[in-house]
Amino acid sequence: MQLIPGYFIVFVGAGIGGMLRHAVNRAGVTFGWTFPWHTLLVNVSGCLLMGIVAGWFAFRGESGQDFRLFLTTGVIGGFTTFSAFSLDAVLLWERGQILSAALYIGGSVVLSVASVFLGMALMRTQ
Repeated sequence: MQLIPGYFIVFVGAGIGGMLRHAVNRAGVTFGWTFPWHTLLVNVSGCLLMGIVAGWFAFRGESGQDFRLFLTTGVIGGFTTFSAFSLDAVLLWERGQILSAALYIGGSVVLSVASVFLGMALMRTQ
C-alpha cells in the first residue's frame, strides 16, 4: 500500500514546516513588528524555496517521489501554502495559459480575502 507512506511523509514534512512558520511568527513578536513582516517573510521565502526545489527536481535533481513530497507538499507547504498557489500560477503561465493564470491569481486573492471576511461576519452574528 503505497499511499500510506506518502501521507506519512507529507505529515512529517508539514509538521516541520509548521514549526518553522511558528518560529518566524514568534520572532516577529519578539521584534515587536506591528506590520505583518513575519507573514511576508514566510510567503516570499517559501516561494523562493519552492522555485528552487521545483526547479532542481525538474532540471537537475534525481530523486524519488517521496523526497519531492516531503520537501514540496510537506515542509514548504507546511511553511506556507502561498508557495503552492504561486507554483500553480507560474505553471499555468509557463504553459501559455495566461488568462487562466490571471483568473486563478485574481480569483484566489479576491475569493480568499472575501471568505475570511464572510467567516468573521458569520461568527460575529452568533
